[in-house]
Amino acid sequence: MFVDIAKIHVKGGRGGDGMVAWRREKYEPSGGPAGGDGGKGGSVILKTDEGIHTLMDFRYRRQYKATNGENGRSKKQSGKDGEDIVLKVPVGTLVKDEKTKKVIVDMQYKDQSFIIAQGGRGGKGNARFATATRQAPTFAQAGGKGRERDIILELKVLADIGLVGFPNVGKSTLLSVVSSAKPKIANYHFTTLQPNLGVVFLGSEKSFVIADIPGLIEGASEGVGLGHDFLRHIERTKILVHVLDVSGSEGRDPVEDFYQINEELKSYNEKLEEKPQVIFANKMDIPGAEEGLKKLEKEFGGKYPIFAGSAATTKNLDKLLYYLWEELKNYPNEYPTYDEEYIEEEEREPGIVVEKREGKYIVEGPYIERLLGSTYFDDSDSLRYFQNNLLKNGVIDKLRELGIQEGEPVFICEYEFEFFE
Repeated sequence: MFVDIAKIHVKGGRGGDGMVAWRREKYEPSGGPAGGDGGKGGSVILKTDEGIHTLMDFRYRRQYKATNGENGRSKKQSGKDGEDIVLKVPVGTLVKDEKTKKVIVDMQYKDQSFIIAQGGRGGKGNARFATATRQAPTFAQAGGKGRERDIILELKVLADIGLVGFPNVGKSTLLSVVSSAKPKIANYHFTTLQPNLGVVFLGSEKSFVIADIPGLIEGASEGVGLGHDFLRHIERTKILVHVLDVSGSEGRDPVEDFYQINEELKSYNEKLEEKPQVIFANKMDIPGAEEGLKKLEKEFGGKYPIFAGSAATTKNLDKLLYYLWEELKNYPNEYPTYDEEYIEEEEREPGIVVEKREGKYIVEGPYIERLLGSTYFDDSDSLRYFQNNLLKNGVIDKLRELGIQEGEPVFICEYEFEFFE
């Protein structure tokens, strides 16, 4: 089975808490703060691997959580960092946010890595908070939470050339003879169940990737058959080779087939109509093919490059392949994905949000959440540290701009506080 969409949950590990500890050496009667920092939480990292071609592994496991960092220790010793999890995905995997369906990252390069769920930072021990005026801090910082999110992995095959056409026109045979790919070949009247990729080698530094996109059928753009599942792979290709059976052995009209397939492509995404196309008139070794070729040339001659040959006998395949190689030189080494909406930078996790929402003053965000979790409100030093952070990061000024008055409630990460100057 070919799996090209998977939904998974990823979570970075929590950072370890900083420690409150004191020096207890025999000849140091005055002691001093000696609490160490907590270790960083492990992250969940995506990395492309050319040896993986499907998302099958993600069908059997959906939850991925990195380990937590260890808490800080005495004698200023830091806790151990949590271990990262590296998830290997095929080259060509789009990573989307499950809620918004927007693209977080496009994993389209070899050995590309991306931190999809950052581990929480380790909390600072009390030794870190010692100053000239605060020589014995009695508080430490809590470890931060790891990033947690639901994501969709969506694989779109990366290939320079895409073979399109109705089932049983000879695409699989063509792929098998021009590359090392070994697709299943038979007189099927139904579509191949998965895209097959192969590398065409024409000589030193002359090679390209070709994909047999599963045979399309009428209504594919509306999801009939496996239409939507495989039309997405065509987006990634640079040039389409439209394989047509000109022999009439299946009772098909090659001109009608050409228009029908292109209508499906256009219906799925209008931009696909702009993609360069080359026509390969296949099955020229079968009697009656000459008539079909003449019909094609009359309809499309001058509009599209037409190569006539036979995948079964390899006749004229070299001409087609060298033409494609020369044409590919005109295209940048990019694999576009049409009509995908990407997450903007400002949509990524903001540090502090201060706003008035439905009459309430709200302060929230990852930074504020970590600050709140690190504060011991029964300790005056810790409380002062919390207040100074709000002031330093402009939270108080922003609340004033929003019109807050003395004594009004402020909701900080869902906890209610009273505002006082």
